[in-house]
Amino acid sequence: MKSTLVSAEIVEPYAEALMSVAKAHNLTQEFGDNLRALLDLLENSPELQDFLESPVIKQDDHKAVLDRVMGDDTNSYLKNFLKLLVDKRRILFMPEVCEKYLELLRKQTNTVLAEVSSATELNDQQKEAVKEKVKSMTNAQAVELRTKIDSDLIGGVVIKVGSQVLDASLRGQLRRIGLSLQ
Repeated sequence: MKSTLVSAEIVEPYAEALMSVAKAHNLTQEFGDNLRALLDLLENSPELQDFLESPVIKQDDHKAVLDRVMGDDTNSYLKNFLKLLVDKRRILFMPEVCEKYLELLRKQTNTVLAEVSSATELNDQQKEAVKEKVKSMTNAQAVELRTKIDSDLIGGVVIKVGSQVLDASLRGQLRRIGLSLQ
């Protein structure tokens, strides 16, 4: 298990270094898009994550897989950065470094991350409505949505932005009614 303190001491400098390279070459948004895609791939492929985190696999094999996963369209600076994580035996921290980079990017662009749980998949119109609600709550320029399905909600949504939680779910409404009846 990765220690939080050790993670922070490793993750932040690498994420800040990547941001510095991205800014120097005007690639901050491109790197952000590539890292979001990489994180999504890791989340949906536990086998890939296990492979990359395995200490018994040769570094060259890690690099070859990263090369194939990132594809030919990915900027060479970003590919080389990921290979550097392999060389420095920090590949284990890659998801955290990617998340930290995205956090830095959101700060730079005045964007907030909204984690939205819903009973069913949200359509585009509903996603836009959630974004507008979050913008009005936070005065942010833009909103990045992370959605997930939670069948326990019955209906509606739960929106989490930082430490703020807006519970507009049917489950939450029923709970509030139950509390008011006591």
